[in-house]
Amino acid sequence: MVSKKDFKKISDYLWEIPKSFRPDMKVPARAYLSSEMLEDALGDRSIGQLINVATLPGIVKYSIAMPDMHEGYGFPIGGVAAMRTEDGVVSPGGVGYDINCGMKLLRSDYTEKEMRPYLDKLASRIQEEVPSGLGMGRQKKMDLSYIEKIMEDGAQAVVADGEGESADLENCESNGKLPRADASLVSDHAKNRGRDQVGTLGSGNHFLEIQKVEEIFDEEIAKAFGLFKDQVVIMIHTGSRGLGHQIATDYIKIMMRAMPKYGINLPDRELAACPIKSQEGQNYLLAMSCGANYAWANRQRIAHFIRKSWQHVLGEKASALKAVYDVAHNIAKIENQLLVHRKGATRAFPPGHDEIPMAYQNSGQPVLIPGSMGTASYILAGVESGKEAFYSANHGAGRAMSRHEAMRRIRGEEVVKQLEAKGIIVKCRSYRGVAEEAPLAYKNIDNVVEVVRQAGLAKKVAKVVPIAVVKGE
Repeated sequence: MVSKKDFKKISDYLWEIPKSFRPDMKVPARAYLSSEMLEDALGDRSIGQLINVATLPGIVKYSIAMPDMHEGYGFPIGGVAAMRTEDGVVSPGGVGYDINCGMKLLRSDYTEKEMRPYLDKLASRIQEEVPSGLGMGRQKKMDLSYIEKIMEDGAQAVVADGEGESADLENCESNGKLPRADASLVSDHAKNRGRDQVGTLGSGNHFLEIQKVEEIFDEEIAKAFGLFKDQVVIMIHTGSRGLGHQIATDYIKIMMRAMPKYGINLPDRELAACPIKSQEGQNYLLAMSCGANYAWANRQRIAHFIRKSWQHVLGEKASALKAVYDVAHNIAKIENQLLVHRKGATRAFPPGHDEIPMAYQNSGQPVLIPGSMGTASYILAGVESGKEAFYSANHGAGRAMSRHEAMRRIRGEEVVKQLEAKGIIVKCRSYRGVAEEAPLAYKNIDNVVEVVRQAGLAKKVAKVVPIAVVKGE
């Protein structure tokens, strides 16, 4: 058992389990947490999982957990680990089942006051246009050849079909496409699961929110991002749906069977991993890239349907919604000759980084951190001091209790009433999903983001709050 006394305090917001804690650890385990958050983290398996990640072959510097950390599959959610490409491993558990679950932010030219008369109609129209919920898909299934095109070309394929503009790709991580994706390495079962889900929201913590900018912390960077106080923005949170889940399922099984061949013994089978240079490792990375590309295509199509709804409700002469940024949360990518796993964590590149758009070269990359349903979300900017964490930040508030526990404690109808009492419009197909994602089930997003700021992982730019929420089941 791990206790607080086993940690070395690096700062008020950074704690370390030294490499000497366990003989199989190859690097120390670090967690970006306040003292109170550390106490909470000891209540589930996440600290133990973080220590287990430190045993992976080829890991460099530290295994890392972000302030939203909680128990996951293999890696803790909020986990970051970088591997040497020559002798390191890739672990699907370090990416997660929802490959490239991520965020897309659209900005308008309107204030909340200007939009309030149209809000209910707009939220209803978006709900009609964007299917949401477990297994929910679009009425028309795409043929497999188009699904394969999307898996290999990502958001670029969607924009080429007229569902977007070049600025959407410029303001998207990797321009919406990982180039080495190979659809032949994805099972037909995975492809079929994705045939009707491009442009759909999904369930769980996925959401669409119409928000207003409540507070600006850095006027100069906010201006660079196109943000102003009381502005209406729209945040999209979803990923690769059933297709990505199946890719993860398939390759976890493959790696579990293959590990003995490479003499890899790990403290938890959920960490199943193979050498990056192995056939299994390379195949997973190419298949994972397909899942990531599918997710970017999914968010791009959702943005297209939101824009359709926007024009339908406000009229053709209404100024258009523009992309601020789109960024992945669950992904593994080569950065500075290392394979960086981020699972429930997002990249946060600093000013001057060659992988962020020209428009953000002086400000740093937009970092999108959603809160729980009905609470605030934050827009931050990457900073150079984030280098110690491989330029990473957390991906959200982080669960404080399981979905089952949340459903036991509160009914969905109560959550909706509470939100509506705050003036927040809620559109949902089922109260069950609302209960699972109730604010009480999550950590306080303000406290979590304050750790990010104090630890030097990213700079606060703006706080946004929901005025309308569209949820899946």
